[in-house]
Amino acid sequence: MSSASPEPSPGELAAVFAQLYGMLLSRQDATSAVHHLAQAAQQMIPAATGAGVSLLDEDGTRISTAATDPAVEAADAAQYELGQGPCLSAWATGEPQRIEDTTTDLRWPQWQTTAAEAGIRSVLSTPLVHRGRALGALKVYAPTPAALGPEQERLLGLFADAVSTLLGSAQTSDAPVRLSASLQAALSSRGVVGLATGVLMARDHLGPEAARTALLETARAQGRRVAEVAADLLVAAQDRGRDQDGRR
Repeated sequence: MSSASPEPSPGELAAVFAQLYGMLLSRQDATSAVHHLAQAAQQMIPAATGAGVSLLDEDGTRISTAATDPAVEAADAAQYELGQGPCLSAWATGEPQRIEDTTTDLRWPQWQTTAAEAGIRSVLSTPLVHRGRALGALKVYAPTPAALGPEQERLLGLFADAVSTLLGSAQTSDAPVRLSASLQAALSSRGVVGLATGVLMARDHLGPEAARTALLETARAQGRRVAEVAADLLVAAQDRGRDQDGRR
């Protein structure tokens, strides 16, 4: 399909979001709603031949995921097995990630080899963020290089903003459903992770993205939760601070 196809009208999008919001408030239909979000993302980006949604907890563990076809599902699964890829990076950094060609981009070599073998050449992933809280990522794929450019990134970003508001509102309402109890439990650890990220930035002279990536990699290497690694880091920093005070 041509990327010049007309965008959905505001009225059409409002109808879609109204339907999805109702589904998210239903315990039985929350999973179906995530699948509908993936389908809507693909429709938003006519150049895309596949789309997916991943909702993640504080550790980057999947809470819920949906894909429009087996190739997207396999590519998504590979990201979590390998611990690398544009979806995880979009979630971790809060910034969209775009791959012009999976056969030449070298940022996530293992994952991109898997994606290219599955027939995926172009990738666009954008974070889902609600009031500063990273909920997950929305991604679209195409079988040809350079099929997803700045205009597609803009459109997917607008859609992701609306989706994030939808998800955030559903999760914070008084409705009985929550997409995952683990997401709620993880909220209490967000401050700890944020503080630990700041410690790494100051101690190792890292940027926010590099510091958060370092926490994720340490947690994966140790087979532990990010919040646990972050808590240990803060305790160690406090101990070092007390030792320095004692030597003065």
